[in-house]
Amino acid sequence: MAITLEASFDLYIGGKEVPGSGGERRVLLDPATNEPLARVAVGSKDDAHAAMEVADRAFRESNWAADDGARRAKALWKLATLLEASTEAFARLETLNQGKPLREARGDIGYVVRTIEYFAGLADKVEGETIPVPGARFDYTVREPLGVTVHIAPWNYPLVLAMRSVAPALAAGNSVVLKPASLTPLTAVSLARLGKEAGIPDGIFNVVIGSGAEVGEALVEDPHCRSVTFTGSGEVGRKLAVVAASRLLPMTLELGGKGPVIVLPDADVDRAAKAIGYGIFGNAGQMCWAASRLLVHESVRAALVEKIRAIADRMKLGPGVQDGVEMGPLVSREQSDLVLGYVEDARSSGGQVVAGGTRPTDDALRAGNFVRPTILADVPPSSRAVREEIFGPVLCVASFGDTDEAVRLANDTSYGLLAAVWTRDLGSAHSVARRLESGMVMINESPMTFPQTPFAGMKSSGLGFEQGIRALEPFTRRKNVLVQLGGAKRSA
Repeated sequence: MAITLEASFDLYIGGKEVPGSGGERRVLLDPATNEPLARVAVGSKDDAHAAMEVADRAFRESNWAADDGARRAKALWKLATLLEASTEAFARLETLNQGKPLREARGDIGYVVRTIEYFAGLADKVEGETIPVPGARFDYTVREPLGVTVHIAPWNYPLVLAMRSVAPALAAGNSVVLKPASLTPLTAVSLARLGKEAGIPDGIFNVVIGSGAEVGEALVEDPHCRSVTFTGSGEVGRKLAVVAASRLLPMTLELGGKGPVIVLPDADVDRAAKAIGYGIFGNAGQMCWAASRLLVHESVRAALVEKIRAIADRMKLGPGVQDGVEMGPLVSREQSDLVLGYVEDARSSGGQVVAGGTRPTDDALRAGNFVRPTILADVPPSSRAVREEIFGPVLCVASFGDTDEAVRLANDTSYGLLAAVWTRDLGSAHSVARRLESGMVMINESPMTFPQTPFAGMKSSGLGFEQGIRALEPFTRRKNVLVQLGGAKRSA
């Protein structure tokens, strides 16, 4: 799948590629060079409403929701098979569009394949239940799809985080309108094309490219919308939640994090260093669950920080499509400027830059959106770098004297998505895990998830959950049916 400036991507509505109603196109830039990459159609409110109308009609008329789920299972399984066969093309497209190393992009596509397979296996298992009730009556429940579901995906894992909710919505029998991030829509459109080949009926899987302010809000406001899934910033998530609340729409929100990593004095420092490096420098730190706050016991701090610094200093930066690259560019020049602004704020407030903190000086990287892997130490707790989600390769280091202090520092944040604990003592590990205000806790592990494990946050990290065997539930409604079996009539 060759991508050049001449390559053009349209909206995907009703099984067809269509230009935006206004005729506007946007040039996307390769984040490694800021050279033109591809042109994409820019959708409008009219396009959003058109997609919702098409999706509603397909939901009512295509029988996608009416069968026993076997048809959906077969189509989704075929979609996974087609995607797996196109792994290299999709991975390259994701790398060119988003910037991450090709090795990471291949892993992302593999994860999407497994996600679709997992929910394909659940498509014919959307079951109700019988409930004992008094008298000659029979009571049962059925779970029905909602209708048209809206999915607004971010740019850091374009296809992974889109299909994390799209796959269960389709498996449950809904129709879908996906709005990918404006910066990274290419794999979403490409997958929708494969959906048609896999046997997903026209109008069931639609993609509308456009801004969140126009297209995203229009999708949520549309009268056909029955559910909203959003992954992105807290600010935008709250705005969409107000719109959804006014219509009493169910909503799943994943709004980021500020993940603490607690390293106790008995931890395996070598293993911890490698996992912490992966957890903050992977995808150039552009991860909602980035392990961005290192809380390390004072007795092992010096040794651990030195090992992570060595990892940061020797990482090979470059365009993600080049062999051997370990960290690619950030997604845009705006994002790299934002990250460096956090570093400067930390520096000016008294923090120490242990590693990185600047753009690379290599002439070959100068035009791209690169930021060197960065470690900040002893940044004041009130600093923006400590309190806010940076979304870049920046690790903030602080030390503690005992476990109670470690837990207090870890929970001292408005977020609660991921936390990690490193220790050889499983009793301590479980004890600390119970006390952490986080939807997910890793013990002696880097940030890790699977399609079958719930992905959820607490506090400002969001509402609801994704992944796991219960992930179909938010995309269904439960209907109760009570049957009078004709028992003896009561006398007056």
